[in-house]
Amino acid sequence: MTTRDIAVLAAIVLVVVAVFLFVAPIPQDPAYHDFADSRTLLGVPNFWNVFSNLPFMVVGAWGVTYVMRHGHAVCLPGLELAYVVFFSGVFLTAFGSAYYHLMPANEPLAWDRLPMTISFAGLFSIIVGEFVSARLGRTLLVPLLLLGIVSVEYWIWTESRGAGDLRLYALVQFLPMLLIPFILLLYKPSIGSSRVFWTMLGFYALSKIVEYFDSAIFAAGGVISGHSLKHLFAAAATAALLLALMQRNAPVGAANDD
Repeated sequence: MTTRDIAVLAAIVLVVVAVFLFVAPIPQDPAYHDFADSRTLLGVPNFWNVFSNLPFMVVGAWGVTYVMRHGHAVCLPGLELAYVVFFSGVFLTAFGSAYYHLMPANEPLAWDRLPMTISFAGLFSIIVGEFVSARLGRTLLVPLLLLGIVSVEYWIWTESRGAGDLRLYALVQFLPMLLIPFILLLYKPSIGSSRVFWTMLGFYALSKIVEYFDSAIFAAGGVISGHSLKHLFAAAATAALLLALMQRNAPVGAANDD
């Protein structure tokens, strides 16, 4: 591990510590559960917010299957597991999110957020492994998975005590998204291109924008809401990575395995 790698890890630790020292606890806003499109179709409440999770299931299952069959040929050695974790989290998000949208409330929301932390852990490990150090990417995977699970459990526990705190979960979701652009700019990939990860970030940004304008988008045409579009853009980000992975044809060496 180089001095720059250690500096990156130290910066992450400092950010986490600073958040818990200087940022007040963040409770879950009850208004978060109020979505613009609550139409019931075929007996399913909030039908489109539920049904729009289907792409997660398709892309996630496809991704897991592809990596299990071809991971040795398209992934850096040892990073196959990170890809399986990422696509597995996406697959499970389809069910967790659908369950939540059937009856929006804090407890079902935990089952929506838990698989997302699995995906975040896998994706960040992939990017660190392919751009910084394959060994570091492999090393980070399990700690990041555990941190994601703890972040959701901690939030639910604090909510049950009447003092909800989303700070740790917010770090698990948003800190990697802030760090990834710097990694993409500072390091060269050991395999493939950084273009796909910029594409993913673009879709992620779009998903957050349409989520914020949930009601306005639905009011504009009454056809689809911003939150349903959020699911579609997030699934498109996953599909972009799967397509890029499928374009890797040559066997991969152990480059950048310091």
